Amino acid sequence: MRQTSLILLVISLLVLNGCTVVFQKGRRSDLEKIETLESELDSLRDAGELLRSRLSKEIEEEKVRLTMAEKGLVITFVAEVLFDSGKAKLRGQSLSILDKVIRILKEEVPGNKIGIEGHTDNEPIKHSRWKSNWELSSQRALSVVHYLEKRDIFPRRLSAIGYGEHQPIASNDLVEGKQLNRRVEIVILPKAAKKGIEEINQEPFETNEEELK
Repeated sequence: MRQTSLILLVISLLVLNGCTVVFQKGRRSDLEKIETLESELDSLRDAGELLRSRLSKEIEEEKVRLTMAEKGLVITFVAEVLFDSGKAKLRGQSLSILDKVIRILKEEVPGNKIGIEGHTDNEPIKHSRWKSNWELSSQRALSVVHYLEKRDIFPRRLSAIGYGEHQPIASNDLVEGKQLNRRVEIVILPKAAKKGIEEINQEPFETNEEELK
């Protein structure tokens, strides 16, 4: 059962990264790749526990949330913690919070890729220079990327994307839901995901189809 879950997790990570998965008969090398990924996920869980300790005040105040998702360790900031309404410049008060995250990125997961995702609620842009929520969410993600780079996170580890209003996590019919949807997520990816993708490009990923049932 544990092996099946790990295989499904590998498949999810590969699909998220745009890879085609080919199922054939199982090989020891494929199981070794899965074990490597499991080790990487354990490292992310350890980093998550450290973050939970260092951001305990912010988590208690519901400014920050930590979750382990299929894509990796996700650090979610309520947008108002980082930005003023309709703005994409980081608030001065937010930098000390980001610095706590940056310390973990440097010391605990120094080789992992980091994705920054910007999200908004569904309120149309009215009183700012942004054409739409696409631009606002993208620029907010870029602002975080630029700050991480300024704090000596290697640029090759970083990526930014804006989703606008199109990936809500709560109902936009409620004020509380809108606040949850206005967010920035820092996603720490497992190192093994990239390595596995490179190996997949060289030879098919093989497993026994029966094991997935």
